[in-house]
Amino acid sequence: MVRIDDSESEVKCWLTYDRELNRVEEKAREQDWEQEIAVQLMCRVGCRASGVLSAKPQNLRWNSEGEYWELTIKGKNTKGGEKTVRDAYVPERVKENLDRYQSERGIQSDEPYVDVSVSTVRRWVREITDAIANESGSSRWKHVSSHDLRRSWANHHLVEEGVNVRVMMEIGGWSSYDAIEPYLGKPTASKIAQEMA
Repeated sequence: MVRIDDSESEVKCWLTYDRELNRVEEKAREQDWEQEIAVQLMCRVGCRASGVLSAKPQNLRWNSEGEYWELTIKGKNTKGGEKTVRDAYVPERVKENLDRYQSERGIQSDEPYVDVSVSTVRRWVREITDAIANESGSSRWKHVSSHDLRRSWANHHLVEEGVNVRVMMEIGGWSSYDAIEPYLGKPTASKIAQEMA
């Protein structure tokens, strides 16, 4: 079930990486392939809604030193000021979906994969999660925002998978520990049991 923290003015949500984020992806795919691409960039690559719009085929490349796919995106500067550029890690299945999407939709290498406004990306997520809330009967889904997809991605890797915080700061675009700390949530019960066994 979607975990929420409503103790402050902004409600924060954490979705499970496999079950709940998969459900968001599936619902997005039912709506439109472009929506699925936007959702994958947020929940599998860690983009903010604004970063989704900067993702272009020409910026997707193989990192031969690390042997993984990476995508250069522009995003929020957590120190303030102008947007910064970062290289985000791209899972193989997301890369394959981006390639098929580019080919079948005829997207040029210098064009964005998702060519809408930031508010449209955010609206898509609201509509998707509202639909899941209606289907599941769980009102918690109605609190989920586009930023919660990024939060869930970060929390999964940091808390559940134990990825080095410096690695996450690099691929997620956080400039300090203070900037990344709000993305952490409580570990799941299964993670607690695993760690304490």
